[in-house]
Amino acid sequence: MDILETRELRYFMAVAEELHFGRAAERLGMAQPPLSRAIQQLERRLGVALLDRNRRGVSLTGAGEVLLYEGAAALDATTAAVRRVRRAGGADGPGGPRNRLVLAVKAAASHELLQKLLAAYAAEPDAAELEVLPSGMCEQEGMLRDGRADAALMHAPFNSLTGFDSEELMTEGQIAILPAGHPLAARRTLSLADITDVPDLPLARWPRHDTYPPGPGPEVHDQTQLAQLIALGRTAAVFPESARAWLWAEHTGVPLTDAPPVVTHIAWPAHSRSVALAGLVRTATQL
Repeated sequence: MDILETRELRYFMAVAEELHFGRAAERLGMAQPPLSRAIQQLERRLGVALLDRNRRGVSLTGAGEVLLYEGAAALDATTAAVRRVRRAGGADGPGGPRNRLVLAVKAAASHELLQKLLAAYAAEPDAAELEVLPSGMCEQEGMLRDGRADAALMHAPFNSLTGFDSEELMTEGQIAILPAGHPLAARRTLSLADITDVPDLPLARWPRHDTYPPGPGPEVHDQTQLAQLIALGRTAAVFPESARAWLWAEHTGVPLTDAPPVVTHIAWPAHSRSVALAGLVRTATQL
């Protein structure tokens, strides 16, 4: 069976992304000739051309494009494995070799559920050390894929569960979070249309994959900034019902009658065989 070494993949990925041997060699901190030889040896061993080399420069062949995609996934999986193995052995934690788990959560979401989960899991006799890692909007997916987290609380339809195993924990409605003094805050319920395109209260915009959606609302980077802007009457936001736990006195949460329900899942990598992780999932589903 053909086996690709991690070193070979890193070499190829650098060339494939730079499309220039000189820049790739500089990025890797090595001379260009051994890099060129390594790529040629890889091509001979695989029996396919990965790169087209001509006077105009370097380009990927069809096989090279496949290896670029597959290689990125393989390197991410390797990095994730190293991180999780080190945590399982206590290598990156204080106090000696105790098994550790990292749970990624979206800041300010599922507050009550998270409190119950932490208390219930801490009471388990064989519980691992559990670190809660708050994240921004939709960052939990990336944390699971690259090994920064062992499990995550994910929220459908906002988070993608593709490639993960998961268990449903809770379903809830959504609310509009408004400045307490705004006329809409006096309503018992609102529709999505009621809070869309309100001239004096544009909805906040969160980044997705490092870009912000178009619109007049302010670009929001974290929950504290959002809370302050709402209190100042500069923006509004839509959150799951459980977000009431962090509202300020200057905020009002009004139920949205036509917003889709939010389903909270605990998710983890589909290939995981961690006994400690299985215990955390079991505790979560028993809440």
